[in-house]
Amino acid sequence: MAAAALMASSPVFASAPADEDTVKVYDLEAVAVTGSRAPMTLGTSARIVTVLDSLSIANIPAQTINDLLKYAVGVDVRQRGIMGMQTDISVRGGTFDQIAILLNGINISDPQTGHNAADFPVGTEDIDHIEILEGPAARVYGTSSLVGAINIITRKIEDNGVKVHFGVGSYMSLDGGASLSLRKGNFSSILAADALRTDGYSHNAKGGLNSDADALKAFWRGSWEGKGVDINAQAGFSNKNFGSNTFYSARFDDQFEHTAKTFASVQAESKGAFRFKPAVYWNYGFDRFELFRANEAAYPFNYHKTNVFGANLGAALTSVAGETSFGAEFRREAIRSTNLGEPLENGTGHYVKGLGRNNYNFYLEHSLVLSRFTLSGGFSVIGNSASKRPWGFYPGIDASVRISDAWKVYASANTSLRNPTFTDLYYSVGGHSADKNLNPERMTSFEGGLKYMKSGFRAVLSLYYHHGTDMIDWIKDLNEGEEAVWRSVNHTTVNTLGEELTLTLDFPVITGNPDFFFRSLSLGYSHIDQDKALEPNLQSAYALEYLRNKVSAQADFHIWKGFILNLSCRWQDRMGSYEVFEGGSSTGRTENYKPYTLLGARLNWITGPFRLYAVGDNLLNKVYYDHGNIPQPGLWLRAGLVVDVKFE
Repeated sequence: MAAAALMASSPVFASAPADEDTVKVYDLEAVAVTGSRAPMTLGTSARIVTVLDSLSIANIPAQTINDLLKYAVGVDVRQRGIMGMQTDISVRGGTFDQIAILLNGINISDPQTGHNAADFPVGTEDIDHIEILEGPAARVYGTSSLVGAINIITRKIEDNGVKVHFGVGSYMSLDGGASLSLRKGNFSSILAADALRTDGYSHNAKGGLNSDADALKAFWRGSWEGKGVDINAQAGFSNKNFGSNTFYSARFDDQFEHTAKTFASVQAESKGAFRFKPAVYWNYGFDRFELFRANEAAYPFNYHKTNVFGANLGAALTSVAGETSFGAEFRREAIRSTNLGEPLENGTGHYVKGLGRNNYNFYLEHSLVLSRFTLSGGFSVIGNSASKRPWGFYPGIDASVRISDAWKVYASANTSLRNPTFTDLYYSVGGHSADKNLNPERMTSFEGGLKYMKSGFRAVLSLYYHHGTDMIDWIKDLNEGEEAVWRSVNHTTVNTLGEELTLTLDFPVITGNPDFFFRSLSLGYSHIDQDKALEPNLQSAYALEYLRNKVSAQADFHIWKGFILNLSCRWQDRMGSYEVFEGGSSTGRTENYKPYTLLGARLNWITGPFRLYAVGDNLLNKVYYDHGNIPQPGLWLRAGLVVDVKFE
């Protein structure tokens, strides 16, 4: 169920094929999630992990992974571009640099900047589910997971098949893709490719396109299930070109950016009570930013290349006392750039600066699962070769108690850190002044939660407190006039108090009628309060611009046979302000972000291997601002077809 799956736990209902006019039940409680080093089912996990499942992905009015994440109440998705071109994703009042992004458990976070972290190499049609772990997670995911992590899990291959999809939409938007799934004996494989393009919804002052975009992504995953070991390998590629409007400077309305990412990884896990779990991976990124589109003579382009190599040698021991996980991780991050890093002796062409650093992580965790009690605790010892604080100790503990068949109580205390990105340290061009002596960010979090689940009614309440030290932000002092620049700084401390509440009603369960037309209603509310405030005429680019209030509501309807309707509504109230520009010049004044409401709908018709859909975003054609003074698109309509064919 699209609405129910956004909660930390709930059964999910999905329409069966049209020749079987019933509703099937899927139990998310049995889904294995990685809220700890030892994967647990959602029903036994000691942390509240939000799961967005494949049925939700098919029903929610969203086209990209970035759009899907908007419907998780604890996630803040700020888009400058459209169709997933340039998106900042954060959780619980943090910034886009403060979460770890993983694909099938492999870290694909970008050390250059979190602006590029959402360049996912896989499309929504090939995702099984998305796990969202909110709160510090150093002992599980290492550095970068200061306030949480998002783990994208691709679909399992159980049959041979071909899936093809195609869609059209507003602003001359086209998207399409195909995947081939093969399974024979112990081996399974999927090869997928997706492409999209759009003219965009805005133009520059000269009348040219400046929010147009095109993207290509490809993904392969292969698995081998042996008698003594399971092996998983994957590789992916993402290539994007997009008009950047006034993304990075409101004075210039014809910016452009090209990004490309390649990655590959191999994981293995032996079987038995004592298991080895090695993994190696490589991520490569390229970024070219053009302040004046296709006109390098007017202003030099920024070029960046990043190379990341990682290795994890882990092990796990299962005994009557529970499961103990331990191991060591190594991650090498390096960049060559026009302007990021120190001068290179062997620099050539555009790449005259660069930097390399090593991350080390030694971890130990023990988990115990009993009939009514779950405990998971451990620590990480984390080091970085280029940090001002080269080593740190980061412990954490999670516990849950089932006090009755319907009630469950959670509590946790965790710590984490994040090293500055290369952009935080060195981006000192184009109205920016970086501080290469920034301290790493550190976070301590305490959380308590309560879950009730019985007879089609589910509720989850979470209360949390974050104490952040040396929080990194970019600050601009408008008192400096037209020459004011953005400076990277460490805030001394930022304390955050937050609450989240989600409620879900499953009407087929409540009524006892599996064909009841009203399938589900889901409501979510998040509130955040930070104790750090800016002085007048000071602007915060990221750390102090958070969603103070967010309301998310969804309803699913099983209209008739294969017809399924999803209605969604989001209300967001953001803290912070932006500098007002007119005609490319600053007015010298700021304006606070205004709350806004967005409505969306998706109608699916499923018959046999075919799924026809029609989607409407921003149905009220609302003009709203979510990042600086960049207006977001109004009404956006799409329609398409998905064909999923199985064969022997």
